[in-house]
Amino acid sequence: MQKRFENKVAFVTGAARGQGRSAAVKFAQEGADIVALDICEDFASTAYQGATEDDLAETVALVEKTGRSIVAQRADVRDFDAVSAVVTAGLERFGRLDIVLANAGICSAGLSWEIGLEQWRETIDVNLTGVFHTAKATVPHLIEQGEGGSIVFTSSVSGIKGTPFTSHYAATKHGIVGLAKSMANELGEHRIRVNTVHPAGVATGMQMVDMLPLLEKYAATLAPVYMNALPYGIIEADEVADVVAWVCSDEAKYITGAQIPIDIGNTIR
Repeated sequence: MQKRFENKVAFVTGAARGQGRSAAVKFAQEGADIVALDICEDFASTAYQGATEDDLAETVALVEKTGRSIVAQRADVRDFDAVSAVVTAGLERFGRLDIVLANAGICSAGLSWEIGLEQWRETIDVNLTGVFHTAKATVPHLIEQGEGGSIVFTSSVSGIKGTPFTSHYAATKHGIVGLAKSMANELGEHRIRVNTVHPAGVATGMQMVDMLPLLEKYAATLAPVYMNALPYGIIEADEVADVVAWVCSDEAKYITGAQIPIDIGNTIR
């Protein structure tokens, strides 16, 4: 039985751990070769440690364990030339590109009017400009190849609703929805689909310890915004990868410009 992504190549950013790693491994299990990048550094504005080179090496090992090949390099999505260089390396190795997952992102917490200027800039630069760089570096190749393709931006429930204490993050996640919708219209004639996925809380290395005091302080009024309708508290990264793989597959070939919730019912309210 042919796998869904046999003879295809997927490009994944933020691939050293969490959702990026799970997606890269999922694509490989389904037959794709992988091109991957991650900055493998800490960020100044986040309360959690960043991914490491060892994390990226583990992603490489997990992909290779499936029998597929991978090109993985350190690169910062804020640096367009660096992203382009990884894409070029992947094309030189595999000769094609079919799937793009712009997944790299960061998150920190704070009341909107207390968010630091550098905190704001770093979040915007990574989460929004980084996604734009990823799209800009890959779309011309998809068009030139002439065989269609699938692009997915990792958004969040914060890209659908106004989650308290993360207005800078929510601004980026709403922003990439607008980018995806516009690109879906522009790229439809090339059979290139562009969608966003919107997970609720996912078990990754992004532990939001800086949000806990705010949730405690404002529990009576604002904590309910984070409540889920379904009786689950957290999503596993592999479960997000399952949805991303479906969105990128031919099973979803008629879906573009859509916001796919993986939200445990969080955005119903």
